[in-house]
Amino acid sequence: MKQFVRIFPVGHFVICVMFVIGAVALLGFAVVDLANALSPWSPASATSRLDQVLNAIALLTIAVAALELGQTIFEEEVQRDAHMSAPTRVRRFLSRFLVVLVVSLSIEALVAVFRYSRDDPSQLVYAAAIGIMAAALLAAWGVFVRLNIAAEALEPEAMAQAKREDRKVESTRK
Repeated sequence: MKQFVRIFPVGHFVICVMFVIGAVALLGFAVVDLANALSPWSPASATSRLDQVLNAIALLTIAVAALELGQTIFEEEVQRDAHMSAPTRVRRFLSRFLVVLVVSLSIEALVAVFRYSRDDPSQLVYAAAIGIMAAALLAAWGVFVRLNIAAEALEPEAMAQAKREDRKVESTRK
């Protein structure tokens, strides 16, 4: 059984690598879009160029989310070999993930508003839905953190252990 459990960090590492590869691919697509938008030799209209810039921003936002999620999984599951049984671990992991998700959704809502306000104002409802979802996630995350404080108070040793691991992870980055 112990050999089976050792497979999980390898699986998490492979997932992290896949996130990084996906982020690099998205970065490449964004570079192509920006290069096309900024090319002085392109016969594209200003509206088409703006669409390419907005598309590049959307791609970069998703790339950042993929990189951050890969980094979070790597640090929490591979470097720390953490198990998600303690409330402190769950809160930290979810908080890191939700920060990326809320910021990404907010940027995506902004990009959608710019795009739909020019192209098809009837689609602004969908941009608003993205923004509302980001706000709802932010509010739910706040409630989760608030309710989790009592659980964390029951295990101060887990918080101390997490802080020690943070220092260890930070020292490996340098």
